Amino acid sequence: MRGMHTRSARSSLGLPLALVSAFAFGGSGVAAKPLIEAGLSPLQVVWVRMAGSALVLLPVTIRHRGLLRRQPWLLLGFGLLGVTLVQVSYFFAISRVPVAIAMLLEYLGPSLLLAYVRFVQRRPVTRAAALGALTATLGLALVVEVWTGLGGLDPIGVLFGLGAACAQVGYFVISEKAGRSVKDGPAERIDPIALSGFGLLIGALLMTPLAQPWTLPWHVLGGEAAMGSRHVPALVLALWMVLVSTVVAYLTGVASVSRLSAPVASVIAFLEAIVATVLSWFLLGEHLSTPQLLGGGLVLVGAFVAQTSRRVETTTVVALGAEPLPVGGTDETGTEGAGETAGEAASH
Repeated sequence: MRGMHTRSARSSLGLPLALVSAFAFGGSGVAAKPLIEAGLSPLQVVWVRMAGSALVLLPVTIRHRGLLRRQPWLLLGFGLLGVTLVQVSYFFAISRVPVAIAMLLEYLGPSLLLAYVRFVQRRPVTRAAALGALTATLGLALVVEVWTGLGGLDPIGVLFGLGAACAQVGYFVISEKAGRSVKDGPAERIDPIALSGFGLLIGALLMTPLAQPWTLPWHVLGGEAAMGSRHVPALVLALWMVLVSTVVAYLTGVASVSRLSAPVASVIAFLEAIVATVLSWFLLGEHLSTPQLLGGGLVLVGAFVAQTSRRVETTTVVALGAEPLPVGGTDETGTEGAGETAGEAASH
């Protein structure tokens, strides 16, 4: 009886944790865009976010430093694709198109992954998964308003948004291959916070020669940034992006998946796109048209169907969010975690 009560309490705590994670991730673009418009380049904003978050999570990476020896390619793949290319593409996209549009473009990730499985790997996918992919594609057409020539959207921004979705596909493909490449026994399942910390640290190191933080206009962070019709301290936005939209978002996302079932956590993760749309609407004044809102709904529905549909030959859930979050598995001490794959807890 006591065990049942404990599990019930853990489950009831999972929902608010998942909601906090979705809200935190959804606010990343809303915090980053004013910094870009204030004078930081997208590359510099990405570097600030990754370097600051990696510094906060440094005690975790030090504790799990043995992963560098056992899984160097997995960590490098996650840092390059799951962190660096996804964030760079997303932040470049929001510098040119509305935050909500950029995020919805990334939610085509599940459909792109299914296309990779079907046409590149030549493995079967379910009819439901194919229907989900087609629904998401139709939603994309409405989001970008193709009948008006992208509806005035910057085509380069649209391409960067799609690039972020492609980077997520590459991350999951590389992660799957890295797991299968372990020959001495079953593949090691890595502590999710450790993988996040290493990914952010590797990403920050990879971005350093490109972002050139020594040339970063640090005075911008000491001033104010325009958030719609308001002006807020730029440093507050940077701290929100690092501490809330990254560290808190990852921690609460992982904690929520350990308390909820994977399907429930997966559904709640899709609230991130809604949060981003609402926040960008009210805080940045980025209003979407009725067709774009309808298309956004179709993208989310199609992505959800594609994500939760299982391939014929496996029971692994295809899970992608706007920013991959590794969850579940076992840590280095062999403690079993909960959840199935990345992206089921949270995204951006």
